[in-house]
Amino acid sequence: MASHSDTLVVFFGATAGANGGKLGSDEREIILLVWQIVDLHKKKVGKLQRRLVKPDSLELTDQSKEETGLSVDELYKAEPLDKVLQQFQQSVSAELKALGRSSYTLCVDGPLIIRQALHPEASKKNLVLPECFYSFVDVRKEFHKCCPNAGQVQDLTLPYILECKSESDQIVISVNTFDVPNHKFSCFEAVKYKLESGACSKTEPVDSETVIRARGLPWQSSDQDIARFFKGLNIAKGGVALCLNAQGRRNGEALVRFINQEHRDLALERHKHHMGSRYIEVYKATGEEFLKIAGGTSNEVAQFLSKENQVIIRMRGLPFTASPQDVLTFLGADSPATDASDGLLFVKYPDGRPTGDAFVLFSCEEYALNALKKHKQILGKRYIELFRSTAAEVQQVLNRYMSTPLISTLPSSSMVPMPVLATPPYLATGSTRDCVRLRGLPYTAAIEDILEFMGEHTIDIKPHGVHMVLNQQGRPSGDAFIQMRSADRAFMVAQKCHKKMMKDRYVEVFQCSTEEMSFVLMGGTLNRSGLSPPPCKLPCLAPPAYAAFPSPAMLSEAALYQPPLLATPRTPQPPLSPHPTLAYYPPHYFASPPGSVALAAQQPHAQGHVASPMMPQHGALVRMQGLPYNAGVKDILSFFQGYQFNVSWLISLPLFFLCIVPFIYKDPTILPCQLFYRG
Repeated sequence: MASHSDTLVVFFGATAGANGGKLGSDEREIILLVWQIVDLHKKKVGKLQRRLVKPDSLELTDQSKEETGLSVDELYKAEPLDKVLQQFQQSVSAELKALGRSSYTLCVDGPLIIRQALHPEASKKNLVLPECFYSFVDVRKEFHKCCPNAGQVQDLTLPYILECKSESDQIVISVNTFDVPNHKFSCFEAVKYKLESGACSKTEPVDSETVIRARGLPWQSSDQDIARFFKGLNIAKGGVALCLNAQGRRNGEALVRFINQEHRDLALERHKHHMGSRYIEVYKATGEEFLKIAGGTSNEVAQFLSKENQVIIRMRGLPFTASPQDVLTFLGADSPATDASDGLLFVKYPDGRPTGDAFVLFSCEEYALNALKKHKQILGKRYIELFRSTAAEVQQVLNRYMSTPLISTLPSSSMVPMPVLATPPYLATGSTRDCVRLRGLPYTAAIEDILEFMGEHTIDIKPHGVHMVLNQQGRPSGDAFIQMRSADRAFMVAQKCHKKMMKDRYVEVFQCSTEEMSFVLMGGTLNRSGLSPPPCKLPCLAPPAYAAFPSPAMLSEAALYQPPLLATPRTPQPPLSPHPTLAYYPPHYFASPPGSVALAAQQPHAQGHVASPMMPQHGALVRMQGLPYNAGVKDILSFFQGYQFNVSWLISLPLFFLCIVPFIYKDPTILPCQLFYRG
C-alpha cells in the first residue's frame, strides 16, 4: 500500500519469550499486537486497538508474563495470528475510510517486530502478509536523522524520544500527538518479497560485515529455503552460496550475503533457529570466503546466469554422449527449458570432456516442479538426478571442474624406489590420546549426522579429522574415528557424548590414540581383548603372484597415494629399504570427506594400496576403480585397445576393485585420462 505522510498506523507487538532488544531472537511466537491510527493533519489519534494472539505453544516465559501482564488462560481464548491480521486490515480500512484517506504509513519502534517476529512466523505458518508489512518507517531512524547528535539509533528509546525536540524544529513528538510542521518521512524500509538470483564476479568487492555462514542445513535445501529461513531480512542479489564437499555434493553449509551490516547482525540473532526439525547454526564469515564459493570468471556462466528471475535445476549423472536435444527430450513438453538449448549449461573439464553434470533454466516454478518429478528417471542407460540449484552453485561447480588438472606432474626420469608404507601418509601416528572412537552408529549415518551428534564440540575437530570405518564389503561398520585438537578435548567429548542418542540408537564414545585409530583404519581390530595389528603389520602376507615382478625401481609415495582426481603430488620420499617386502592393504580404510570447520579439499580414498614395480621407461600409471569381480587381463587389454602399454607389467586385482596399468608415453596429453572416472 502506498504511503501517506499525513496518516500513520503506529504498530507494536510482543512475543511469548524475549522482547525489547532481543525480540524474536528466541524463536517464540507473537502473543500481542497493538496498533493506533494517527492523523497528523488534524492532530488526532484513533482508537487504540489491542488484540491477543493465540500461539501454537501455550507457554510464556517469566519475562513475557511480567512485561505483557498476560496469562496462558487469556491466550487460550484468543484468535490465531491469521485471524488477528484480518482484523487489523478490516479495522485500519474502516478508520481510513472515515478519515477520507486511502493510504497510510506503517510506523514502528524499531524493525524487530516486523523483521524478526512477524515475517519469520508468517513464513513458517505459510501465511500471506498484507502488503503494508513490506514497507515501514522506523521512528528511531527518523528521529536520528533529525537529531544526529542524540546517540546511536539502537540506543534510542521511546521515553527519550518523547522528551526531546529536534534542534531544527522539524519534528516534535508528544505523548498524544505528532506535530510535524515541516517533516516528511523519508527513511522507508522495505522487506524483499523474494530472493533475487544473479551471478557474482571474483573481482566484485564484498564487505565482510555483510556475510554469514549457516551450518546444519538439510542436504536437499535450496537457496529459496535459505531465503525463507531468513525471511524479513534482505539478502543481496545472488547472495546465497551453497557449499559443496570434495565430491561435489552439498555439505550442509551455505554462505549468505546481506545488503548491509544491520541485516547481517539480525541474521546472527537467528543462531540455532529451526528449519523444519533441524536447528541451524549461524556464524560470521568473510567476503573472501563468499567469493571463493560464489565468485566466477567464466563469460559462459555469466551469460547463462544473465537471465533474470529464472529457476535453476541441476542435472547429475548424464551420459557423456548426451546432447542438448537429448536433455530437452528427457525434460519433455511440460517442463521446457528457457530459450531451448540456450537454457542449458553442460559442465566440462578443461579439455572439453563432459562431466555428466548440467544446469537448466526454467522461466517459472511450475516448469521446474514438473522437471523435478523426473528425478531418477532413465536417460539412455543411466538414471538422472535432479535438484534445485543456485547461481552460486553453478559458479562453484564450474570453478571446481575447470581448476582440475588434466594430469599431475610425474616424478623425474630417474625412477624412485618405493618403500612399503606402514600407514597412510596423511595419518600421523602417536600415543597421545587425542582421538575418539564412535561405536554403534546407525548404518545410515553420514558425516553431517556425526557433526550434529558432536554439537558444540565440532569446532575442536582437526581439519579432515572424521574417518568412517567400512567393513570388508565396503559397507558402513557402525564405527568412526574423530581426531580432536588435543587430548583434553577428546576426553571432554568422550565424557559428554558417551551413550548419547543418534537417530534411534545410542552411540558409545571412547577416547583413544592416533596409533590405535591408524591400526583399526588399516584393518586391525580394537576390542576388549586388546589391539590386533592389521594384515600389513604381519609378516609374509604378500600373495606370491605379486612378488613375481622383482625390481629395485618402485613407485614413489606420491604416486601411490594420489587422490582420485589427481591433485598435485607430494615430494618423493627416499626408500626405506633397497629391497622392500611387497605387501597389500585390505579395502578397509576410507578417509571421510572433511568433517570440520576447515574448507573442503580433495583427499585420498585409499581403497587398496598395492606396491607395484615400475618399468624403467618414461611412463605413467592409470588406476581403474569399479572393475567387475570376473574381469580378467584380456578384458583390461581390450578396454585399453588403441593405447600403447607394456603387457608384462600389467597388474590386475579385481578382488580389490583396483587396476594399475603402466603406460609408455612421450606426450602426457595422449594419456587416456578419461579412464580415471567412472561412467
